[in-house]
Amino acid sequence: MRIGVHLVNFAYLGGPPEIGPTLARVGSAAEIAGVSNLSVMDHYFQLEMMGPVDAPMLEAYTTLGYLSGITQTVQLQVLVTGVTYRYPGLLAKMISTLDVLSGGRAALGIGAAWYEREHHALGVPYPGVAERLDRLEETLEIVRQMWSDDNGPYAGRYYRLAETINAPQPIQSRPPIMIGGSGAKRLLRLVARYADASNMFAGPQISASALADRYDILAAHCAREGTDFARIAKTVLWVAPVEPGADGGAAFVEQLRPLARIGVEQVHVMPFLMDPVDFITGLGEHVIPALRNL
Repeated sequence: MRIGVHLVNFAYLGGPPEIGPTLARVGSAAEIAGVSNLSVMDHYFQLEMMGPVDAPMLEAYTTLGYLSGITQTVQLQVLVTGVTYRYPGLLAKMISTLDVLSGGRAALGIGAAWYEREHHALGVPYPGVAERLDRLEETLEIVRQMWSDDNGPYAGRYYRLAETINAPQPIQSRPPIMIGGSGAKRLLRLVARYADASNMFAGPQISASALADRYDILAAHCAREGTDFARIAKTVLWVAPVEPGADGGAAFVEQLRPLARIGVEQVHVMPFLMDPVDFITGLGEHVIPALRNL
């Protein structure tokens, strides 16, 4: 089992001038610790359940571009991109750029978006959930076409592209696609049809058996789509605080053991209000080595 670190708080001591230097230390600490993936949220505002709405929040892909220049090995992605925030052709170009500049370390995490307040605040259209899922499917079709030899047109219900030229192409043959969410009827069908990885929520209040039930649904979609269920990487976002010290780290590893048994391969954890460098260092000392044995 692998560990990813999901950065959700940028209210660092010293204010905005310290954000860049802190992220540089985060990148270095992550690679020393053996973290497999660094991710950020795709939000304009801080989430209200995590802090004041006007707390510092960075634009996601600009942040990953910065991280790509100060890291060498860690995979970089947004967990997850809101489909409403960028036109699909531009999004494919952004991921391609990140992949080229990072030496082939970009992944596309994407979902249907949900934070209505920030859409209205900054003038971004916020259609109903059915339309957002339709747009998500078209976006997945477009990015896959742009990362292929087909540079012809694309005609969908919501997006029409006259050409899908994308130069340079990603260094990877195609950056891996992760879809976030667990909707049984449509979202997991999109995972089976288009994705390389699934991301769902996990935590002390979410049983492994409940997650296994969702994997059973995903497996059924895979069977209908002709997709190898084993090929879909099973990842989760751990929604509870983690104490990465010696005792807390050992307890966390035990909490992850049932997830390993049902096939979870990667767990993304959040520093929340902890110093992110100290958090990552603790993971490297007390969590990551133990997870290699799960």
